[in-house]
Amino acid sequence: MKQGQGLPVFKGVAIGPAVVYRKSERIQPVACSNPEAEQKKFDDARETARQQLQNLYDRAVAQLGEDQAAIIEVQMLMLDDLDYLDAVSAAIADGAAAATAALDCGEEFAQFFAALDDEYMKARSADIRDLSQRIYDILCGNTGFQLPEGSFLLVAEDLAPSETIQLPRERILAFITRQGSSSSHTAILARTLNIPSLVQADIELDDAENCSVLAVDGFTGNWYADPDEQTMTMLKTKQAEAAADCAALEAYRGRESVTKSGKKVLLCANIGCPEDAEAAVAADAEGVGLMRSEFLYLGRDTLPTEDELFEAYKKVGQIMGERPVVIRTLDIGADKQVSYMGLEHEENPALGLRGLRICLTREDIFRPQLRAIYRASAYGNLSIMFPMVASVWELKKAKALCAQIQQELIAEGLPVREVPIGVMVETPAAAVLAHELAKEAAFFSVGTNDLTQYTLAVDRQNAKLGDFYDPYHPALMALLAHIAKSANEAGIWAGICGELGADPKLTETFIKMGYTELSMAPGRVLETRRLVCESEV
Repeated sequence: MKQGQGLPVFKGVAIGPAVVYRKSERIQPVACSNPEAEQKKFDDARETARQQLQNLYDRAVAQLGEDQAAIIEVQMLMLDDLDYLDAVSAAIADGAAAATAALDCGEEFAQFFAALDDEYMKARSADIRDLSQRIYDILCGNTGFQLPEGSFLLVAEDLAPSETIQLPRERILAFITRQGSSSSHTAILARTLNIPSLVQADIELDDAENCSVLAVDGFTGNWYADPDEQTMTMLKTKQAEAAADCAALEAYRGRESVTKSGKKVLLCANIGCPEDAEAAVAADAEGVGLMRSEFLYLGRDTLPTEDELFEAYKKVGQIMGERPVVIRTLDIGADKQVSYMGLEHEENPALGLRGLRICLTREDIFRPQLRAIYRASAYGNLSIMFPMVASVWELKKAKALCAQIQQELIAEGLPVREVPIGVMVETPAAAVLAHELAKEAAFFSVGTNDLTQYTLAVDRQNAKLGDFYDPYHPALMALLAHIAKSANEAGIWAGICGELGADPKLTETFIKMGYTELSMAPGRVLETRRLVCESEV
C-alpha cells in the first residue's frame, strides 16, 4: 500500500479503479514548405476550435451553470486575439508549421501572462495554454483522451477548464490532481458534483496508473493506492456512514426550516439558468436567493433582446411558483467579459467597471433587463437585487429607473407586480453604510465571497494567498453582524448568498446575528435544514 496527502475540496470517500489523464504528447509536424497552405490549415483549425468551444459552452450552461460556462467564454474571445493571431502568422511566414506555431506562440503568451503582477491576468495563462493545445491537437489529428467504461477516480497533473467541463461527470467518483487549489476549476467542479476530491496531492501518476484500487478520503485529505485490508475496512465504514447520513437527510424534505426556539430561516438556492430552477425545486429549496443573469449575456455576439431575457425570467418564475426568486441584475465585468459590450481592458477588473456600475452608465444594457424582469413578475414572485453597490445614490438612481419602467409597462397595458428591490452587500462601503442603505432597500443579501476579499484585500482566486483568505476573520464577522442589525432595525430581511451561506460552522452564528435567509447550491439545502432544525438558537 502507498499513501499520501492532498488538500481536500469536498468531503466523502471514494474507492475504485484509477484512470490517469495525461496530456497528449507533442508530435513533430512536417516542416512547412508552403506558408500559405499552413496559414489556411491554422485558420481552418481555429474555426473548428470555435465550434468545439461553442458546443462546450452550451453544455456547460445547461449542466453546470453560467459560472463554469464563463470559463469557456474567455477562450472563445482569445480565438480572436489579434496579438496571438499576428504572432502565429509571423511564425508560419518564417517557416514554422501551423501546429508548431500555434503551440509555441501560445506558450510564449502564456509565460508572458504568468509573469504579470495582476492575479487575474496571471490566471489567463492556463486558458491560453488550453486553447493553443486545442488548436495543436486539431492540426495534428489528436482525438483526445479516451476514457474507459464504468466509474473511476480521475488522476491528473492538473485539468484545464475545458477538460473538466467535457468529462463524463456521472462516472467520476473523485478527482485527484497534483496541482490546483481550493478555488481551481477542478475544485469548483468537485463541489458542484458533490464528489470527494483532492488537489495539491503528492501522488505520482505512475503509482496511480499501476495500482488496482485507489481510494480518497475527502474528510482527512488522504489517498491510498492498493489499500491494505485494515485501511479498506476503515474507508468502507466511513463510506457507509456518509451514505447513511445522506439518506437521513431525506427526513428533512418538506419540513419547515425552523429552529427549536421557533426562528424561521428561509433556505434558498443559488442558480445560474432556468434549468437550475428545476434542480432547486428537486432539492426542496424554499426559493431562489440568487439568480445570476450573466449566462444570458455570455457565448453570443450581441446583447440579448428584451424578449429573450423575459422568456428566461418567466420560465424561472413559473418553475418556482410562489416561492421567492431574487434576480441579480447583470454583473458582467471582473472575470466575466463579453467582447460586444466594448469594455476596455482594466488593470484591476475586480475594482473596475462591473456590476451596477456598468448598468448605471449603460442604460441601453440596463433598461431591457429591467423591463424583462418587470414583465416576468406577472408569472412569479420576483425581486431585483443590485450588485456592487457602494453608495446610497447608486441605489436611488437604479430605483428611479425601475419606477419609471414599471409605469411605462403599466401604460402599455402589460401586467406587472410590485417587485421588491434589494442590495447585494459585497463591498465594505455598503456594509458600513448598511443602516443608510436599509432606508432605501427592501432587503439585503450578502455576497460573502467578494465581501471577504475586498475587506481583507486578498484575491480569493490566488492560491498563494490561501492562508490569508480567512472567511472567519473578526473584521468580516463584525461587518456581517452590523449588516444584519441594520436590516432588522429597519424592518427588512437580510440573507447570505455567498459560499458561507452553506458553511455549517456559521449557520447558528448567522441566525443569532439576525439573518433569516440563507442561499446556497441546491445540494446543500437539506443538510443545512437539519442544522437549522437542530439548532437551539
